[in-house]
Amino acid sequence: MPGDLELVDDGTGGTVVMLDGHPQSYVQLDNPRLLVFEYVQFLAAVVDSLPEGPLAVTHVGGAGLTLPRYVAHTRPGSPQIVLEPDAALTEQVRAALPLPRGHRIRVRPVDGRTGLTALADASADVVVVDAYAGGRVPAELVTTEWFTEVRRVLKPDGVLAMNTTDEPARRHLARLHASVHAVLPHTAAIATSEVRKGRRFGNTVLVASARRLPMDQLPRRVNMTAFSATLVSGRELLGSLGSARPFTDADAEPTPQPPVLDRWRVR
Repeated sequence: MPGDLELVDDGTGGTVVMLDGHPQSYVQLDNPRLLVFEYVQFLAAVVDSLPEGPLAVTHVGGAGLTLPRYVAHTRPGSPQIVLEPDAALTEQVRAALPLPRGHRIRVRPVDGRTGLTALADASADVVVVDAYAGGRVPAELVTTEWFTEVRRVLKPDGVLAMNTTDEPARRHLARLHASVHAVLPHTAAIATSEVRKGRRFGNTVLVASARRLPMDQLPRRVNMTAFSATLVSGRELLGSLGSARPFTDADAEPTPQPPVLDRWRVR
């Protein structure tokens, strides 16, 4: 059993998946559309902006399998692969929070770098990266080499959606974006207004593709989330982050350590 996993009943029918002392997922079995964390809503907005019908989705990072459940519910028949190295975590989560009938979600007990290399070229409409260890995105998931492998697995018009975190100065985010942009040149970033303006540590969802992003749908979907969110893309995004050197496998760094949480509550 994973020593740092805790499943917390929120008293309203939902469960918070805590990992390494940090809230990682929120699951309500009878309402998979209910997405509590802002970054999960942002990831879902990216998925929702794509053409209707089933999507082949590869998820790097599993935890409570919140987004795979959402995709299975909103786009029935979608084949999904989840790369989650902690098999004990997956076993405990699935025992307490079983997946819905008829799902096409396959969980593979491997890390993202290992698991992605085993996938076929152009096999995914979407690659979602939402993987943390000790509250930080691992260094091996922020490099140009990693994103080159992501591009190989994506279909020509496929989309990457990656959840990351940074301090208010956003210097790690700038280098991470430079790594993505070097491989997938059409990029956007979604964050709350407070994070976007550098007022606090927080999450940003990076969106990227080799081709034009679905900007006819994505802004509307972001505006439909329950948070005061901002979407920045193209030259505006490049200008806001400033020049930065991409991460490589030789000099990669995990995302900064998150602040200590004295308490946590569902918003």
